[in-house]
Order: sequence, then C-alpha cells, then structure tokens
Amino acid sequence: MPKLLKQAPDSFPLPIFSPVLAVGLVLLFAFSLAAQPAPPTNLSADGYDSHIELHWNKNAEPGLSGYRIYRSENGGGFEFLKFVGKLNDSAIDFIGEHDRAFEYKITAKNNSGEESGFSNLAQAATFEMTDAELLTMVQQYTFRYFWDFAHPVSGMARERNSTSTVTSGGSGFGIMAILVGIERGFITREEGVGRLLKIVNFLETADRFHGAWPHWMNGATGAVIPFSEFDDGGDLVETAFLVQGLLTARECISGNAANEVSLREKITQLWETVEWNWYRKGVQNVLFWHWSPNFGWQINHEVRGFNEAQVVYILAIASPTFALPTNLYHDGWAGGSYTNGGTFFGYPLEVGPNRGGPLFFEHYSYLGFDPRYKKDAYANYFNNAVYHTLINRAYCIENPENHDGYSSNSWGLTASDDPFGYLAHEPTPARDNGTIAPTAALSSMPYTPGQSIAALKHFYREMGGQLWGKYGFYDAFNLDENWFASSYLAIDQGPIIGMIENYRTGLLWDCFMANPEIQNALDEIGFETDSTFVTGIDEMVLENMDIHLFPNPATDILTIELAFFKNSENVKMELLDLTGRKLKDVFFIKKTVTGKHDFQMDTATLDCGLYLLRLTTPGGVAVKKALILR
Repeated sequence: MPKLLKQAPDSFPLPIFSPVLAVGLVLLFAFSLAAQPAPPTNLSADGYDSHIELHWNKNAEPGLSGYRIYRSENGGGFEFLKFVGKLNDSAIDFIGEHDRAFEYKITAKNNSGEESGFSNLAQAATFEMTDAELLTMVQQYTFRYFWDFAHPVSGMARERNSTSTVTSGGSGFGIMAILVGIERGFITREEGVGRLLKIVNFLETADRFHGAWPHWMNGATGAVIPFSEFDDGGDLVETAFLVQGLLTARECISGNAANEVSLREKITQLWETVEWNWYRKGVQNVLFWHWSPNFGWQINHEVRGFNEAQVVYILAIASPTFALPTNLYHDGWAGGSYTNGGTFFGYPLEVGPNRGGPLFFEHYSYLGFDPRYKKDAYANYFNNAVYHTLINRAYCIENPENHDGYSSNSWGLTASDDPFGYLAHEPTPARDNGTIAPTAALSSMPYTPGQSIAALKHFYREMGGQLWGKYGFYDAFNLDENWFASSYLAIDQGPIIGMIENYRTGLLWDCFMANPEIQNALDEIGFETDSTFVTGIDEMVLENMDIHLFPNPATDILTIELAFFKNSENVKMELLDLTGRKLKDVFFIKKTVTGKHDFQMDTATLDCGLYLLRLTTPGGVAVKKALILR
C-alpha cells in the first residue's frame, strides 16, 4: 500500500485527457484561430506621377483596428511602411520621384494586437505624367469628394470632410463636378443621371424659404441647419450657386431617355419656383442675402458687388417667373463701390477692391457663366479675372510680409482654412497671414493656364507628401506655422474640377450659356461682344508640341506648322474673330504622329485685320494671333 501511495503522483497527468478538458482545449485553440484577422483581399496598386495609391477590400470581422502596409523595392525584403485605421480601404504612398517601382502587401490587425497573414501582392511604379494626365488626375481625385463622399441619402455635397451637414452652394458645384465626371469617363452617364435625380428629388422636399434654400441642411431630412444665430432661412447667394449648377445640368443632360427628360423637368420646376424678387425686401433696388421666417431681415446684408455673387443678379433677371427689373443690376449689384480703374503690379483692374480681393471672387459665379467675349457697362469680366489673378500672384512673388513658401509657383490667396481658423485671405497685410490655398491658383486655370499649371506641379510634386490626399489637394498650407490642412471644403474643391474643365473644353460654360433665359438676361442688362485678348491666355506653351505661323502677317495663304514631339490625338484648330466667335474649322486630326506637319489656310477671302487661331489638344487650349494684311 505504501508503494502504491508513492506512485500515485505519476498518475496525475492522466486526467488531462478526460473528455471535459479535451473539449476545453479544442475550444481554446479554435478561439485562438478565430481571433486572428483574415488577410485582406483584392489588394491593387496604381502608379501616378509622384505617388502610388493602394486599394483593398475592407475586412468584415469585428474587433479590427486597422491595416499594416508593407513595401519592397527592387526585389528586396518587405519593410513596414505605415498603419491606417479600420475605416480605410485605400492609402497613398507619396514617393516624390518618377520611375520608382514598388511591391506592396498588407495585413489586418485587431484590437488585441494580433496580425493576419499577408494579402496578395500588388505592384506599381511612378512615371512622369504629361500636363493633360496631371490635369485629369487632379480632376479625378477632386471628383471623389462629390461622388464617394457625397451624403448617402441625398447625394448632396457635404460642407467639409468632417461633417454630415450638406451645403446648397457647394452642391451646385458638386452637380457640375458630376457633369465633368460623366464627360471624363469617371462614371457612366447612367450613374451620373441617377445621382442627379437623387439630388433634385431631395431638393423638391427640402426646406425652402420663398423658393430659396438655406445655406446648410440636414443631408437626410432636408431640414435647415442654422448657419449663424439669425441665419436659419433662405440664403439667396447659396441658392444662386445651386441653381447655376442645376441649369448647367439641364442643358448638359439633353437625351431623350425617360430619366433624362424627368431630370430636366424637375430642374425647371425648381428653377421657376425661386422667388428672386421676394429678396428685394419689398421694393428696394438691391437684393438681400438672407431672409428668415423667425428673424425676418435681421441680418440685413445687401448683395452688392464686386464679389463672388454676380450670377445672383443674372439669374434673378433671367427668371421666367419671379424676375427682377433690370435696373437692379446697375443700382444694386453695381451700385456701390464697384469700379476700380487702378493699376496694381502693372496690371489694370476694372472692378473690385484694390488688388482684387480673394480669388474666389473670380470662380464661384464663373463656373457656369462664361465671362469671355463680352462686357457690360463696367468691365470685361474675363479680362478682369486674368488681371486679378496675375495681381494676386505678383503680390505673392513680391511677398511684402516675408512669409515662408511664397514664390512664382507657390501662390494663391483666397478664402480657406488656416492655422487660426478660417479667413478670406487676400493680398493686403491685414488678410495675408501666410496661408496659400491650392484652389486659388488651380481654379484660375482658364485665366492663367501656364502659371496655374506650374503651381499645380509645385503643389503636387514638391509638397504632395503633406498636401495630397484621397480627395486631391488638401485645403491650404501655411509654412510660417509648418501647418498643412487635413480638411476638404466643398466650395474649394468644386471650383478646381469645374474650372479646369472650363479651361480644357469649356463644357460647363457651354452648357450653362445654352439656357435661353441666360442670353436674354445678358441682353437686357446690356452686355455686348468684346475681345478676350489679354496677357496670359495666349502665352501658354503646349506640352509635347510646338506651333508656328508664317508668314505672319499673311496675305492670301497662311502656313501653320505643327511639331509633335509625341503621338497625340483629337487635335483641332479653329479660326476666331477678336470677339471669340468661331469663323471656321481649320483642321481636325484624330491621331497624330511625331514630327513636323504643315497646314495651309486660305486667307484670301478674309478681311484685313487681326484674327485668333485656337488650338485645342488633350492637354489644353492655346491661342495664336494671325494678322492679315494686303
């Protein structure tokens, strides 16, 4: 017996294999396997000029904290690059150089710190993009703000990337962005029309105040969200920016399909129920910005120029149902301190404050309203915009406040976020705190294409590591404070994609101006044809090609010599008079080949004088002067 007692401890391990404990071990092992995240799937990589973007399918399991990204170059070992949170299904690796190739893998990580196995491998390389490719890239990334980040219920544009509040004016810009997205093939026409119908259906039931929408709305219900203490009603300026977008869509979406017909009918009904004349506050000879059912005209803010609001008066006079008398354009819009007549940094300014003010003055009203080839009693607004932009740039080059980062390629003062909040920055000491917003230069593309493209390249290639994100360029930067915004604003993103397209094809201008009510209003106001022929527009050097005219002056024959440095496509030339009216097509080339090509144009039937030859390529538009003498 004593022997047996001494041996008893040797038998203790045997109960480990009892059925109960065995089941427990199996469950513990199974839990351990289940707790490890699954490897992410469908990783892909796309190379651009100076960055590579990764995309993957998000993991569905709970308890995930995010994804770890690993990178390898030239077949070397994979090294950890960065971690991104669980809400992400993409990431940008900003390389900052051309012709760099990388391979990527990612893992998922949970809240317990456990890491999955690797995803599939993806690879991509950076490459030097042409100007046309860079413009398309900027447009496509900016488009995402209005497509991917639009409010899921209404389709409206959110005020900024940190809120679900939607904005009426920014949604007008977003509508135009959708039109560009269709034109550029970012989405199908069917997808775009579907989103536009979602927006107009929302607007039909959203809060309105004598036909005007509020500045801010709940994106799910359409209920007004007060913009400020007394601003809980209609905002006529924001409404005008929205209507500008709607009318542009009404002409762009011109098909006979039932959904397109329905869209146009709904837009017409919305347009014709804006009570523009109510916002006269009785019979005042000026429009008022706000009206509230709770506070009436408490804000009492008159809409007088010159600023961003010119399209308000054009639309109000154009209205087929609630039109303003034409004299309000002159007594109201132009009735204050409107004209200027000064010269700043060598550039004349016809209207606006000294040095022009913030550059958004030249963007918001001109996304749809085409200021080219016309003038009213006060200004040629395209020419004024060119000079205003050049003044803004010249101020940044001179940099009287000695801010860090200002240069001939790093310029643009306008309303934006800054390190201290938000400010309408402009070229004056009181409103220049060192903050540059990319939207200022990029949205000025039709006015100063060469200078704006140079700024684009600088912002992207030299500063993209801090300034480039999921929706394109972040809102602003201030190198004095070593500050880069993490924000996107609808009213800054919208003009970028829209004005780049107006520079490239004139799409939004052509569609908005095709509304018959608009031309009638311009005639009533007193607009007349005028030359759009200023420093800047005809100085652009087209990438990958060169153009020469000889003899110039010409008599009966003008030879146009084109030199293509790379193959191109869809190149056309048109002959214009000095008002910008097209006289004839000179040539259209579906596909080009490298080398020199001569084209001869018969000028014997043309009157003596100065003409414009407009060359349109995938990279943009250039204008050359041709003089006919006999």
